[in-house]
Amino acid sequence: MADQKPVVGIIMGSKSDLGVMEGCTAELEALGVPYELVIASAHRTPAKVHEWASTAADRGIKVVVAAAGKAAHLGGVVAAFTPLPVIGVPMKTSDLGGMDSLLSMVQMPSGVPVACVAINGAKNAAIYATQILGACDPEYRKVIEKMKQEMADA
Repeated sequence: MADQKPVVGIIMGSKSDLGVMEGCTAELEALGVPYELVIASAHRTPAKVHEWASTAADRGIKVVVAAAGKAAHLGGVVAAFTPLPVIGVPMKTSDLGGMDSLLSMVQMPSGVPVACVAINGAKNAAIYATQILGACDPEYRKVIEKMKQEMADA
């Protein structure tokens, strides 16, 4: 997949999110979806987030997956800087078990939507990103149809 142009952009607020987000990258690889991954915090490196998000569409990214914990503003900040759909992955936290992250993501103001999967729902974020791609690309739609058929047959 290294030779394919990424169509999903994965951004996470901290290196500590990598373990959970491997569920997303592994699922995208299994589905044959090329992606890029960056670590950038909405709070600690906002200029990096702005640069990455505002140029994502020009780089060929079609869907963004944003993982963050605690205040979890990353998905909303990214959504403010890109016209692309953003899927938030709230990270489980030691303080409130991820409810803080979840509530931060689902309370976006009108006009700045962020779709949201379950706490630590990295695999579902990958599947949902592929479904979004499949809305306009029959190749990805077939991948999802095959995956669903395999689940039904199991």
